[in-house]
Amino acid sequence: MNLALWIAAGLLAAVALTGGITKTFVPREKLAAAHGGGWTGDASTAFVKGLGILELLAAAGLVLTAALDIAPVLVPVTAVCWVLLMIGAMITHGRRGESALVAVNLAYLALAVFIAWGRFGPESFTG
Repeated sequence: MNLALWIAAGLLAAVALTGGITKTFVPREKLAAAHGGGWTGDASTAFVKGLGILELLAAAGLVLTAALDIAPVLVPVTAVCWVLLMIGAMITHGRRGESALVAVNLAYLALAVFIAWGRFGPESFTG
């Protein structure tokens, strides 16, 4: 179970890192032209970059805090925050009629729920 949670956290951290780098460093206009990035055309640059920074922090919170044994409780807390972020993403993509992206966000949400459940419960770092 512990290994499965580490793998799930690593996968989700990779997703967060990729999304964070993209949203933080790629111009909003270029993101808006990409598949799945149309929503950025309706958002401010500050909002998109802010989400990117949150995703970069999530990547660190999902893996580094436990790996470095600094504050491992941040792993499930970050996973809960990711659930909230994915709910917002699902609403946004749902309103735009992008059902395939809603499904992807649902998969990420499920992964985050698994991590939160596992790290708050049976495989907590305090246990």
